[in-house]
Amino acid sequence: MVYKHKSVLVNEIISYLPDKVAKFADFTLGGAGHSLKILDLKPESYLFGVDQDLNAIEASKKNLSHKTGRFELKHRSFSEAAESFSEQGLKFDFLLADLGFSSHQIDTANRGFSFLKDGPLDMRMNQEILLTAEQVVNQYSETELAKILYLYGEEKFSRKIAKAIVELRQKEPFKSTVILAECIKNALPKKQQYGRIHPATKTFQALRIEVNQELDELKKFLEFSINLLNVKGRIAIISFHSLEDRLVKKCFNEYENPCYCPKELPLCVCGLKPVIKKLHRKMIQAGVDEIEDNPRSRSAKLRIVEKI
Repeated sequence: MVYKHKSVLVNEIISYLPDKVAKFADFTLGGAGHSLKILDLKPESYLFGVDQDLNAIEASKKNLSHKTGRFELKHRSFSEAAESFSEQGLKFDFLLADLGFSSHQIDTANRGFSFLKDGPLDMRMNQEILLTAEQVVNQYSETELAKILYLYGEEKFSRKIAKAIVELRQKEPFKSTVILAECIKNALPKKQQYGRIHPATKTFQALRIEVNQELDELKKFLEFSINLLNVKGRIAIISFHSLEDRLVKKCFNEYENPCYCPKELPLCVCGLKPVIKKLHRKMIQAGVDEIEDNPRSRSAKLRIVEKI
């Protein structure tokens, strides 16, 4: 199957590239859409491409085949890659992480990410990990399910949905994305069943985050990321929901203002200085034209900082 994915905020990423890009890392490579642009614009650059989805790695090998000698690809999670690069003492001029799942993943029914296509309850970004959405849905207790739906999906009807799932799975275990989506829809009040977004959206987000441990991955990645940058190096992170964006914003705020002295003190005595500077005060979002061309860019939020 052809790997189809349209990268978001490409022009915005390009406009914030440092003048010099010798080494850069794309931690969520996908089909290498962003990275190809950078390699074209920065002929001196060398790419370290990372993705936990083997399909993405294979697609990128083909898409980058005309850039022989200018890239190396690694099949691993982005937090593992960041830790490995840190241990090797590697430094980069630019880092990129696009935290969304790809169009290819959601359009491939047997990956289980979509509630619009009938497929198995999988949802693994990396097919080598053991936990699947089917196991979460069929084996977690009602309390555990309600908790992850509330925390990871910000689903206000988490208890109703968890109760409905547990009741229905007693008759027959869930195996189908479409059947699960219908169960979720029926658990909601009538008014909520036909809203602007699909009633299963938040639950599927929560299950995906749980299966792939996405927030823990992001936290670990952020621990290493800034220290991987050269001075004047930049990091760009694209998030797609508020849970991710809050973590990124919090991390950048702490690096920009690490001082922990009490506000009552007239002068800083802790000695901690800013490590980064923000290149814009607010997050960057897709423009009207891009959203029209690629509706999935609507929820993309970009934050970029520079190491000082």
